[in-house]
Amino acid sequence: MSAYAPWDAENARSIIAAKQSVPGALLPILHALQEEFGYIDREAEPLIAAILNLSRAEVHGVVTFYHDFRQAPPGRHVLKLCRAEACQATGGDRLAARAEEKLGIAIGNTTADGQISLEPVYCLGLCATAPSAMLDGRVFGRLDDNKLDSLLAEAER
Repeated sequence: MSAYAPWDAENARSIIAAKQSVPGALLPILHALQEEFGYIDREAEPLIAAILNLSRAEVHGVVTFYHDFRQAPPGRHVLKLCRAEACQATGGDRLAARAEEKLGIAIGNTTADGQISLEPVYCLGLCATAPSAMLDGRVFGRLDDNKLDSLLAEAER
């Protein structure tokens, strides 16, 4: 389970300023903001653009290009299901459909109670033990119906 700070523009400015001189600063800044707040608030984009002398469109393009950057706060628990080819070939699509049905949401969304975010991930590096998933930063291979149901039950607590 992750606990993130609530969005705060002053805190964000401090994070951006601390990373602005790092080579290729945009990605380190985005990662630091997401680590602090759990997502990249839309208000952060003009702050970053101004400090790095980029356009807002450039910053927004990077935020939306990378799947790992969230644009809204995540649920209390984050379940990532691998959507890469090895996992698809070993039943990942069926398991993803099962998770969507059990949670009542599509991948890329958060349950109405804010308890669980169901996110796609495009390779966890566990191809030999596919299909795989990650719950709150812990990885699981050889996912089947029972393991998926156990992960969902854990996240619903």
